[in-house]
Order: sequence, then structure tokens, then C-alpha cells
Amino acid sequence: MELKNYETVFILTPVLSEDQMKDTVEKFVGTLKNNGAEIVNHENWGLKKLAYPIQHKTTGFYTLVEFKAPSEAIDALETEYRRDEQVLRFLTIALDKHALAFSEKRRAGKFNKKEEKSNEEG
Repeated sequence: MELKNYETVFILTPVLSEDQMKDTVEKFVGTLKNNGAEIVNHENWGLKKLAYPIQHKTTGFYTLVEFKAPSEAIDALETEYRRDEQVLRFLTIALDKHALAFSEKRRAGKFNKKEEKSNEEG
């Protein structure tokens, strides 16, 4: 069973409390683990403005999860997304070697905007 690298981003409804949001995120991470996934990185991006209203909402809680998993885990995860009415949108992609390298650099903070500006000024 080969594990591929994936990244999933999902947006939860803004009406959730902080605890409800964390519980919902844990449920999806649990679904991945129960289906043989190994979590590489998990980031809570917080409440952000949506590009356009979804279900009359203009903001949502964004979460990113990077993981290695068999392809069956994706089907289970996306079924859970569709069943959960708290999920406004989701996107799961397989990462190729270039996306993997970018993700590692991003996690290491190589793209910190404030740092770049201070280098330009000095």
C-alpha cells in the first residue's frame, strides 16, 4: 500500500464557537488517521473573509492539513466533509515533488512577508 502526499483545505461555518471548530477539525483528522493516514502538518488559519458569500456567510474558519495516505482515505475524508453541514467548502489535492518542496519551505517560514520587506529596506 503506497502512501501519497496530499493537502486538504476546508472552510467551516463562522457560527461555530472556537471549541466546536476545534472538535470538527479533530473529527476530520481522526477520519484520516482511522483510514491509515499519517499527518505531516496541521494549520489553523483562523477566521478569514471569503472571496464571495457561501450560504449567506461572508467569513469562515480555514484549516489546512498535509498528510500521507492511501487513496481510500481521501474517499472517506470527502464523504465526511459532504455529510457535515458545518463545512462550507473543501479541496483536497495530491502533492507532486514540486508542491512538496514548496510546502516544506512554507512550513519552515521561508516565505515570511515581513522578513522580505525588511531585507528590501535595508
